[in-house]
Amino acid sequence: MSNIFAEFVYILITVFWQILTAIISCFIPASRKDVSNEIVLITGAGSGLGRLMALRFASLGSTVVCVDINTQANESTANQIKSEDGKAFAFTCDCSSREDIYRVAEDIKASVGDVTILVNNAGIVSGKKFMDCSDGLIEKTFEVNTLAHYWTTKAFLPAMFEKNSGHIVSIASSAGLFGVTGLCDYCSSKFGAYGFNESLQMELAAAGKNGIATTVVCPFFINTGMFDGVQTRFPLLLPILEPDYAVNKIMSAILSNQRVLLMPRILYLLLILKSFLPQVTYITLSDFFGASNTMDHFKGRAGKKSD
Repeated sequence: MSNIFAEFVYILITVFWQILTAIISCFIPASRKDVSNEIVLITGAGSGLGRLMALRFASLGSTVVCVDINTQANESTANQIKSEDGKAFAFTCDCSSREDIYRVAEDIKASVGDVTILVNNAGIVSGKKFMDCSDGLIEKTFEVNTLAHYWTTKAFLPAMFEKNSGHIVSIASSAGLFGVTGLCDYCSSKFGAYGFNESLQMELAAAGKNGIATTVVCPFFINTGMFDGVQTRFPLLLPILEPDYAVNKIMSAILSNQRVLLMPRILYLLLILKSFLPQVTYITLSDFFGASNTMDHFKGRAGKKSD
């Protein structure tokens, strides 16, 4: 009994210190790590956030591995990096295929080296209500938005594990925290990506691999074209985010090993409210904030609905 009491006291002190440290860190800029010698793999690097992140990492001296199903767009990103004296490689990969991911992963390890920062960014969106989604489309959404995180991580985590060094970034979504009408398949797949990151973080901690960082990113809609046509009822509270702003925040989170990033910041408050409000109240407030009709005018990116 005395051991349990002593452990309880120790936990209370530890938790208090961790909370205090977190509060203080809000007012002190976090130190940023040097990524000039890192090999950074970004899925969905041919457009949107993936392309912007690839350019940012290259500007910091990283070797960037661009992965996308769109060969032309992907090579365009890599070629732009090279034209600016950066280091980049382009690999065409269908992220809905486990076999293709494993194949490309072996090619990358053989020709580039061990990936030290993995950014699971590729994603697709149907924008259809649940009963309007075909079975195949639902499966494809989960294959790209959720399962691809498993296969890429399985491919590159062993080298990180051996060195106790690396970083795995999961680009999820605020839709992975809050249900939205017209995004049943997308929300569910992003819930999966969020849960994958959290569970992986726990496993790494339990294994004593504190040198491997994890970051999950949950933004509101971003103006990359992927969600073209979506509307927000209160743009001052929940704005459609501009890509440069979003990438600035994401890069800052990665470079400072921030574990969770929600954008905009009001999402932190909404998530707290969701945790204790009655479910019927949560539904009422969601409807008030426009979650029931934000997708009414969805069009998506012409010819391609992925990032």
